Amino acid sequence: MKFRFLMENKTDREGILAEHGLSIYIEAQGKKILFDAGASNLFASNAAKLKVDLGAVDFAVVSHGHYDHTGGFPIFHQINPKAPIYIHRNALRVSYGTEGGALGEGGVLDKEPCSIRWTDKELKDLADQLMFTDGPVEITEDIKITGTVPYAEGFKPTDYFYCYDGDELVPDDMSHEQVLVIRESEGLYVFSGCSHRGVISALNAAKSMFPGEKVAALIAGMHLYAAKKPDRQKVIDEIVEENIKKVLPVHCTGIDAICELKLMLGDRCMIAQAGDEYLV
Repeated sequence: MKFRFLMENKTDREGILAEHGLSIYIEAQGKKILFDAGASNLFASNAAKLKVDLGAVDFAVVSHGHYDHTGGFPIFHQINPKAPIYIHRNALRVSYGTEGGALGEGGVLDKEPCSIRWTDKELKDLADQLMFTDGPVEITEDIKITGTVPYAEGFKPTDYFYCYDGDELVPDDMSHEQVLVIRESEGLYVFSGCSHRGVISALNAAKSMFPGEKVAALIAGMHLYAAKKPDRQKVIDEIVEENIKKVLPVHCTGIDAICELKLMLGDRCMIAQAGDEYLV
């Protein structure tokens, strides 16, 4: 297996650009996979510079319906109009994040939606490629998508999102978040975009797809940047307890959580950037 970050929040590579977004190109089990497409066309520009052929991708996975993971899919369609794009059936609803906590508890609704920002034409162009998921999907015996991630008991997400039900603004249950799981000889490779239902929830969902298998690598946005220290530490302790060989905390994990994971895991924690490639 090898995987390369076509987009991530940071980079130190000359000629490679970064933005608030995530996109990972994966080669595994004889398949070429695109996991998310960043916030814009920049991921495709990076792919060209890195000599990654997006036209050869066999299928793509949308981790969840937020703009910073989906903005590049219209240009992906232009490059590769045939590859199936697995996206949760709830991912197209319009949603908003908040600053400062939940509404009614001091939080303020963002002015701009954080959901997918495709135009009507872009959605129409993509329609034939979109494969809507809900429950688990088996791509091959060794490659699966979880569908909706069940909540792990005792691990409450640290962010708040809202969507409209008719004219009423209601909490977005983030049921559209899904995880890609790939089984290799050494264990499971777990790819999670933002882990809005909690990274421990994502891990548990991945393991449920392959009962009895060990997690070899966790590559995930963990959305801990706004978590209070006790909540953040509880998640980190659980990750450490999993004894995973490779942990790559990316995108929305937050600098505090990344530093704490690095301190506790040492070389097993890798700080990935746009342009980085990993061979395993």
